[in-house]
Amino acid sequence: MATKKKVARHHAIQVRAVPWSGLHAEAKERFGIKHFRPGQREVLEAVFAGRNALALMPTGSGKSLCYQLPALFLPRPVVVVSPLIALMRDQQEKAEDAHIAVEKLDSTLNTSEATEVQESIQAGIPQLLYVTPERLEKPDFLEMLAASGVSLMAVDEAHCISQWGHDFRPAYLSLRDARKALGDPPVLALTATASEAVVADILTQLDAQDAVVVNTGVERENLLLSVHHTVNTVAKQKRLTEMIAKEQGSGIIYTASVRSAVEIYEWLKASGVSVGRYHGRLKVKDREKMQTKFMHGDYKVLIATKAFGMGIDKPDIRFVYHYEFPDSLETYYQEAGRAGRDGKPARAVLLYRLEDKRIQRFFLLGRYPRLDEVRRLYAELSTPASVAELAARSSLSRRRTQVILHMLREAGLIIRGTRGYARGGNRATLDQGRESLGEESGALPKQEIDAQLEQLVVAYESRSQTDLGRLAEMMHYAESPQCRKQLLRKYFGEDEGKPCGNCDNCIALATRGASPKHADRPDQVTRIETIHGTILTTAPETLPSTTPVGLAKGDRIRHRRFGNGEVLDLDGQNIVARFDKSGTRKVRFTFIQRST
Repeated sequence: MATKKKVARHHAIQVRAVPWSGLHAEAKERFGIKHFRPGQREVLEAVFAGRNALALMPTGSGKSLCYQLPALFLPRPVVVVSPLIALMRDQQEKAEDAHIAVEKLDSTLNTSEATEVQESIQAGIPQLLYVTPERLEKPDFLEMLAASGVSLMAVDEAHCISQWGHDFRPAYLSLRDARKALGDPPVLALTATASEAVVADILTQLDAQDAVVVNTGVERENLLLSVHHTVNTVAKQKRLTEMIAKEQGSGIIYTASVRSAVEIYEWLKASGVSVGRYHGRLKVKDREKMQTKFMHGDYKVLIATKAFGMGIDKPDIRFVYHYEFPDSLETYYQEAGRAGRDGKPARAVLLYRLEDKRIQRFFLLGRYPRLDEVRRLYAELSTPASVAELAARSSLSRRRTQVILHMLREAGLIIRGTRGYARGGNRATLDQGRESLGEESGALPKQEIDAQLEQLVVAYESRSQTDLGRLAEMMHYAESPQCRKQLLRKYFGEDEGKPCGNCDNCIALATRGASPKHADRPDQVTRIETIHGTILTTAPETLPSTTPVGLAKGDRIRHRRFGNGEVLDLDGQNIVARFDKSGTRKVRFTFIQRST
């Protein structure tokens, strides 16, 4: 059941009666849809009421229909912001198939093609207009689009705007300014997964705190969740091989790094598996080739980093494996949710090894700008400059440059105008007539600037602690004996509800009516690998002979330093345990005793 949160809107809106009969007729004729899915009706009501809205709907639940149908009835175009050119192309083709007047404007168009699209916009032809967030950073384009008018601004994959989110895109930070430049049209943000903190950040960044929030829940009943604990790389690869051999359909294997993706691709290819690869270091044409072949069923398996999958519409993906765990449950469930979009049973399996934590810690600790980088970029802001110019001057990546500029602007230390970014804000922005960046403005003392820059970086460093907390939640999901879907519901701010009955932990519990560690039901293993599949499968991984007799995963233990805990894994002379007060650690057998 969809839930809604409503608060009063503070600015004037244009309310329209919802044309339900027309919407139903168009949905049936153009999309073959006889009935609206949960949440779609509530979102449509908000759109036609002129309200801001945020739709939290699982992958494959019909989010795009929430702006495609209104585009047929609203007087001016719906502008859809999309993060990926490939995704825009796919969405454009689907809109054209539905006979919707649609245009897209991105970097793949040459000058004459882009001019043709802009002339079409000025003539009022398109009902849907797909653009990248970078396009909405261009003042000339915004001016032209504002003159033509916009009925609705739809932000697809809206979690990309949040630095608390799992797929942050700095270019999305410009959308609040773009919306103002377009006359403040209502905004519809759409995403499949977002925690409460990310939801709040999305609404803040879009200046849409008054939005109607429609949340249909994270539940995907056809998606069977499981975790396999592995003691080392050899065991993990063996488990992966066994699982792939059992799968009938196609699937995705996600890795945490390009290096892992390349290694697994080469290894599986040498093993005779029909496999493709997709990661950010491949050329664009090679990525497109791999994606096309996978979509057409030429590969059984696609090895990919997180660069693959956003907006991919392949409904018959039967499995998604994570070879290494990602940085958060948002990332995990977003990627896992790409399996089973056709509603048929599908599997999401996490191959868990505690040591993989170092990969994510490495990425997370380098995510936010350092003080020396912030100072270096600020020093280049003495004259107005574009993002590209500033990135070149400061020897920073475009992504890092955009993040720092956003930090400085939010702190009031710089301003942005038609000529780019430059120092300003605080005293300077109080001066009348200083909105244009080419003019001189009041300057803060260097000592005061240095202090503010340092405070800014310290504030951002606190976010890294939040990131590490989210990583800990991801690990807790993998290590917990509780129902997987209960854990997900709780994490995403929903009522925990009843156990799902079809995740590995629930099945393990049901087999003997005891804790998952005692699961033993071979007839179920081939359908759903349980959390302790290393014991239950017909080809088990052999634990080292040094394992103490009688000690098993799930047993309660006591360590003389770390206190009471639970055994998670066995590895030679060591065990991996989660201690009640000190978290997950690897310790020697000689330092523990069984708790009574």
